[in-house]
Amino acid sequence: MSYTLKLYAFEDASPAQLQAAEQRFRQALEASLGDASLVAPVYAAYRRMVAIYGEAPAQDVLSPEQLEVFSQWQAAESAALTAALGPHRYMGDAQFEISA
Repeated sequence: MSYTLKLYAFEDASPAQLQAAEQRFRQALEASLGDASLVAPVYAAYRRMVAIYGEAPAQDVLSPEQLEVFSQWQAAESAALTAALGPHRYMGDAQFEISA
C-alpha cells in the first residue's frame, strides 16, 4: 500500500530543503515501522485510536495489540520528525499529512 506525505514547515525553508526533509521523514518512518507498506495502515489505526481514546489514553483502555500499534506509531513519528528536522526542534515547528 502506497502513501503520500506532505511536510508543512513554518520556517523559511526552500523547496529543496523541504523536499530533503520529507525524504528523511519518509525514510525514518519506513525504517521504524519496518516497511513502506505499513505506514498507511498503521497511521490509520493510530488515528482511529486517537479519535476514540484521545492523544494520551490510559494504557488499561487499550488492548495489548492496540497499545503496540499506538506505541509503534508514536516512536516512528518521533524518529521521523527528528530525522527530518533535527533533535532540537519544537513540536510546533512543522506538521505532516499522510494519505493513502
